[in-house]
Amino acid sequence: MTSMGTLRVVVADDQALVRVGFCGIIAATPGFAVVGEAGNGVEAVEAARRTRPDVILMDVRMPVMDGIEATRQITQSTDVRALILTTFDLDEYVFAALRAGASGFLLKDTLPADLLSAIKVVAAGDALLAPSVTRRLIGEFARTGPATGAPAAGMVGAGTPAAGAQAVGPVRDGSAWDDAAPRGGGIARGSTVPDTTARSPGYGRAGAICTADQLAQVLTDRELEVLTMVARGLSNGEIAEQLTISPATAKTHVAHLLTKLDARDRIQLVIIAYRSGLVTTAP
Repeated sequence: MTSMGTLRVVVADDQALVRVGFCGIIAATPGFAVVGEAGNGVEAVEAARRTRPDVILMDVRMPVMDGIEATRQITQSTDVRALILTTFDLDEYVFAALRAGASGFLLKDTLPADLLSAIKVVAAGDALLAPSVTRRLIGEFARTGPATGAPAAGMVGAGTPAAGAQAVGPVRDGSAWDDAAPRGGGIARGSTVPDTTARSPGYGRAGAICTADQLAQVLTDRELEVLTMVARGLSNGEIAEQLTISPATAKTHVAHLLTKLDARDRIQLVIIAYRSGLVTTAP
């Protein structure tokens, strides 16, 4: 984000009319700027590395290199966040996009206002999925159960299932948006929760093996409780209500989880919770 608070966006889509439409919506909105365009995956990777936007809107089906591989290369080599936009509401696309490191997934028929809100959520460091895919993805975790010897975060190319959608928090029935946790696990302003343990040895993107017992050695009892709630699909506000704490404190607990587990966003927290065996059944 620029010093003036403008969100920088790259739009990648092989259909020129679609790309122009998205660029027009974004560029016409105060607080947003289009800093690059791409018509294929190779161009998308180049544009992301050259302009370093906050978010890249990524189509799935593109020539030369598809959006999934482009997302993988971008998220492995930069801090750019990828928001997948596609007309295909298919499990294989969703799973592949999240394994590649995407922070969000929306269908192209989403309303302009929801698209702009999605960009804000993803840029702020949270994750987002279309409501239409939420139950299927959480169900996929419940079906597969914990994996022995699998990377805990299961993100970049690890071959593990994608995260459950309602578990990421921001989208609630397609309208209400949950406040994003600070990027990189930062502590929310006004927090009263102390950081009681050191950062874990890379249970997230570092790819270390993670079990429920290992989580218990790194996290406090309250953090384990919050992690379970995140995996069950609760937003920060719902976590606060169930635990009788303030929303700011709930948000801080989530921020601590992101830091200690080296997780980029709530999607990775969900993956860790399920793949470790901490959570084993769908809500």
